[in-house]
Amino acid sequence: MYKKSVIFTLLCTLYIISVQAQISLSSLFTDNMVLQQQTDAPIWGKAEPKQQLNIFSSWDNSTITVRANEHGIWKASLATPKAGGPYEIIITSGKKEKIRLSNILIGEVWLCSGQSNMEWRLNDGLMNQQQEIAAANYPQIRMITIQKGIALLPVDDCKVVGDTWQICSPETVGGFSAVAYFFGRDLHQNLNVPIGLINSSWGGTLAEAWTEGDCLSQMPYFSDYVKKIRQLPSDKEELKRIYQQSLENWFHDLNTKDQGIENGKLIWADKNFDDADWFDFPVPEMVQTVRMTHKNGVFWFRKEINIPANWSGQEVTLNMGPIDDDDFTYFNGELIGQTEGCFSPRNYKIPGNLVKPGKSVIAVRVIDTGGLGGLGGDAASYWLSSSKGKIDISGNWKAKLSLDLNTIGPLPRRLDENANEPTVLYNAMINPLVPYAFKGAIWYQGESNANRAIQYRDLLPLMINSWRKQFGHEFPFYIVQLANFMKLQTEPVESSWAELREAQSLTAKNLNNTGVAVAIDIGEANDIHPRNKQDVGKRLALAARAQTYGEKITYSGPVYKTYKIEGNAIRLSFEHTDGGLQTKNGEKLQGFTIAGVDHKFYWADAGIDGDEIIVSSPEVEFPVAVRYAWADNPICNLYNGAGLPASPFRTDSWRGLTE
Repeated sequence: MYKKSVIFTLLCTLYIISVQAQISLSSLFTDNMVLQQQTDAPIWGKAEPKQQLNIFSSWDNSTITVRANEHGIWKASLATPKAGGPYEIIITSGKKEKIRLSNILIGEVWLCSGQSNMEWRLNDGLMNQQQEIAAANYPQIRMITIQKGIALLPVDDCKVVGDTWQICSPETVGGFSAVAYFFGRDLHQNLNVPIGLINSSWGGTLAEAWTEGDCLSQMPYFSDYVKKIRQLPSDKEELKRIYQQSLENWFHDLNTKDQGIENGKLIWADKNFDDADWFDFPVPEMVQTVRMTHKNGVFWFRKEINIPANWSGQEVTLNMGPIDDDDFTYFNGELIGQTEGCFSPRNYKIPGNLVKPGKSVIAVRVIDTGGLGGLGGDAASYWLSSSKGKIDISGNWKAKLSLDLNTIGPLPRRLDENANEPTVLYNAMINPLVPYAFKGAIWYQGESNANRAIQYRDLLPLMINSWRKQFGHEFPFYIVQLANFMKLQTEPVESSWAELREAQSLTAKNLNNTGVAVAIDIGEANDIHPRNKQDVGKRLALAARAQTYGEKITYSGPVYKTYKIEGNAIRLSFEHTDGGLQTKNGEKLQGFTIAGVDHKFYWADAGIDGDEIIVSSPEVEFPVAVRYAWADNPICNLYNGAGLPASPFRTDSWRGLTE
């Protein structure tokens, strides 16, 4: 019995040592992967400290030797041939351990990142979804999705969805990024090489979350944020305590400074409060959309209604659409419900003892902590009902901003659980990819940064350069310019989304090896996620094929170049007019506005004159500036002969909404 016990213990010990000594690879290296062609492609992982490994590659039947460092980390570079495959990589050690990677292709690899419009999958409601998925039989396109993660400091590895690269097929493509797939499909069809697509994206996220810390610290706006994150304790309970205390202090500050509250009394919820000087507000709507303000903060909304006599004493149901973000809702000054979060419709019960005939007031206090804010959904969602009938409460309300969040700072967040903290997505979802060899990157993001669009002029180039520095080469970087979204433009306006598009265009203009794909004509007024992802991917691919791969093709729509004042008109010249400036179906040019020295813009008459456009208006005798497609969702129709839309622009540099 004693001998058996000793033998069993010895076998267990040997097994544990064997497990500890096993060689491993970064999660990026699996069967079916694509390596960048004609480069020194890094490959790395872990092993026993100082352990020697042999790495065999079947494309050249060669073996290289590498040794792990004192921490068990190893890295090697494999010289890859021209596009082709399939191939194998076999990694062995002197302890007869072996890793075999099979069905490897050599081709063109692209990193695909951004927020929800990059994350948005083929099976999320794509235009022609069923046909596109059924036709996605491209075994030489391979896809890998980085699992979402947050890290306060850079980490070396990440998890991947499904633990492997996937071969593109109708069975696998539905869960992958639609923009990335259509971009890769177009490259594959035109370059005739294998394509590898690495999707690392997260909806609703900010560009600063994707930026490396040392680089981001160069921007004064973010330097303290980065320092704060790096100084946080690693203990989860201590982080929780810090967060809860910060949240308590923030709400105390908010309630103290809210104009709707005096000495703890909710004066703006009172039935008899005079709101005559408040904004008229069309419910449902967002405050930023109706130009009430472009700020975030606390907003109050009030609606006076007449309660029928036969409702007296009856329990009443108040129904409203999804409110952005959090609400506290009052009936005649009494709190009847509150909800956190911007996605759920509101449904509150009003006790019968509060229901009396005649004038009553619904007051909704909304805390909008970022992006758009207001009373959302559709008009049919807004009503009061009792057993005696129903009252429509959509339409005109009164509204007023009671506190600008800039006066108290942003809502505290649990830093280790929030994807929008500076650097945290770079740390968890980009740094682990370094130094994987790829050709270039595509980027669809900016919606979440639109309220700081002028800042984005510095932030986006900084982020790109931070990636290039870490990966060690100035790879091509192609940006999707924000699509049209929200209420259709009917009057000349200022626009934070137009300013964000301008920041994207300036990045492409000023930063080497960078381009932009315009999407101003394929958005949707009521959906921030346009269903037409095919044209987005195609336009990105056109830019890459021309600017990266050297194809002689038209890859851009008209781009504004210069202007010249000619009497009461302004003459505009353009680049990328391939095939001539034109509108679809030959209709009249739309989308141009013109202003004089008073900075007031009017709709303009615009006519094509060869590769130039002449703009004027009888309202502006001495014009000094022109804008085109300058709105969240502009009316515009300028194209070139290749059917590519003109990029929005302005000739002025006057102070915008987000400066």
